[in-house]
Amino acid sequence: MAFKDLRSSIEDLKRRDLLFSIDRLIDKDSELMPLVRWQYRGLAEAERRGFLFTNVTDGRGRTYDASVAVAVLGASRRVYAAALGCAVAELRDRWIRAAASPITPVVIKSAGAPVKEEIHGPDEVGREGFGLDEFPVPISTPGYDPAPFVTSGHWVTKDLETGVRNVGNYRGHVKAPNRLGLQLFPTQHEGIHWLKRRERGQDLEAAIVIGAPPTVAMTAVAKLPYGVDEYAVAGALSGEPIELVRCETVDLEVPAHAEIVIEGRIPTRYLEPEAPFGEFTGFVGERTLHPC
Repeated sequence: MAFKDLRSSIEDLKRRDLLFSIDRLIDKDSELMPLVRWQYRGLAEAERRGFLFTNVTDGRGRTYDASVAVAVLGASRRVYAAALGCAVAELRDRWIRAAASPITPVVIKSAGAPVKEEIHGPDEVGREGFGLDEFPVPISTPGYDPAPFVTSGHWVTKDLETGVRNVGNYRGHVKAPNRLGLQLFPTQHEGIHWLKRRERGQDLEAAIVIGAPPTVAMTAVAKLPYGVDEYAVAGALSGEPIELVRCETVDLEVPAHAEIVIEGRIPTRYLEPEAPFGEFTGFVGERTLHPC
């Protein structure tokens, strides 16, 4: 059975010696991501591990209470299988069965849910030092990216007409304590949701899940058909229903065992410049107009 939360999965990686735990001070704006990328250039897959940075600062010397986990799901096939709670040889069949037999998630009471342990309201998140400023979001490609980008955010939205959810991985350009840019295309599932709202002159409600349960993170990046609930496939991968709670300010549901959830609305009346950004291809993607 897969892990209910990311913390349990990381502890399991430690036990398996599949985690680099970095306790010395690391600058998230210039050191952190280059160090992670280094292993992909110099290490064989069998030697790759996830990273946990427990002592993080930024270019101005600010320190953070939070740790940063990178590559803890996809550093290698061994790491991926460990997060899923199975052997590498079982991965293919595990996914085939999950896609064929999804398990409907369950909504539980918010009281006692780990993701509800600390809640900051709209009046707090717009102030300097609060909101997105609280989190040590790294600069992915120092010298090229204009700002930190949330690259492991899983955006939850709903189809206006059917009410069916989508959980997808989309990058978020940090622009202010209470504003994220979003790279979104009309062919993507969230892009379809956004276009339907724009036709009605309405903003699109969204919840961004960071530090999701491993199976939710895996389904968020999978190319599932439009209309398939990623939470349900994640439940099948887990072997039990994903527990959800209702959001505070938007009509959406998020994993009860997530680390962080950011709630908000995506305007449909205008676009803003987003990027440049160092892409997975090894090249820098150009700045274009996207929602914010």
